[in-house]
Amino acid sequence: MDERLVWDWQRVLDGTYEVYAGTGLDVRTVVAGLGREVLDGFRLDEVPWERFQFGAGEPLGQYLAQARSTEPETAGRALRELADLLSHQGSVSAHAPLCVPFLIRLGADPAAPVRASALRLAAGVSRAQHWGWGTREEFLRTAPAGAAWGCDGYATHWVYEAARRAVAADADLLLGLLDDPDPELRLLACDVLATALGDSGAIAAALRERPAVEPVPGVRASLVLAAAELARSHPDPGPVTAWCDTLWSDPGRPADLRLPAAMARLCLDDAPVPDELRTVLEAPVDDDLTRVLDDLPWFRHVSEPDGLAETLRQLLGGAAPAANLEPPF
Repeated sequence: MDERLVWDWQRVLDGTYEVYAGTGLDVRTVVAGLGREVLDGFRLDEVPWERFQFGAGEPLGQYLAQARSTEPETAGRALRELADLLSHQGSVSAHAPLCVPFLIRLGADPAAPVRASALRLAAGVSRAQHWGWGTREEFLRTAPAGAAWGCDGYATHWVYEAARRAVAADADLLLGLLDDPDPELRLLACDVLATALGDSGAIAAALRERPAVEPVPGVRASLVLAAAELARSHPDPGPVTAWCDTLWSDPGRPADLRLPAAMARLCLDDAPVPDELRTVLEAPVDDDLTRVLDDLPWFRHVSEPDGLAETLRQLLGGAAPAANLEPPF
């Protein structure tokens, strides 16, 4: 390997790792430099996997190639092997963002038997673990605000930024999935889009148009939560904030829009909770809606089972679980 492309761990310890910003050891730069011809053509041998594998080399490209198989067993096994390499004990590996554009393309490929699993993995490596936290400050936060380090010693904040920018770059593919006949794929497209960094205002605007034509309650709720998560990290959350206010305050709206919008609204500022909003949040939730919302990734991040109830408890001021005293971000 070129000596200039060897990560010096001492720079992590002494805080001078920023010298690698914008170089071939910056995964943000490398992912952004992968051309459409490489990504669309699955030219996996042109991706510098080994540059971000700190230890024994793993056949990431090989697993991605196998995941394209039309044989479900082969594709599923390859994707499971890949998932084990990309995330370990809540830490995302340095090479994970290199896989995100290919995972999105697998999700968008009608011939792929692992479409849902590919989208689920893309979202999983683009969003930090919440470790049971569902407070106003943490519930819709996507990634750490400051420096963080993975199990492999690489800059995790660079990893999440690279993955999230890859999602934004392929937003057209993901937005196209909102018209897919499979509601699970529509839901998972929302989950991935929620992590996008860059053009998030335009993506959120596109999501806000969809509830009027979306017939499935879980997907409608996902559209709201995805738009709000994007707004949470956008410099101007105003349009989404106003939209959420319109949804939760209208008793004529379905509960699968009103309740997620009310929960999202709490996360978009730190103002005292208005009585009218608290009333919506404290109203009984029927069993059908509870099952729908408990199954959404946003609530599973907080707790499995009973994610909805635990998130509501924390949003309304309840403490995070005692086992997780420190916030994740």
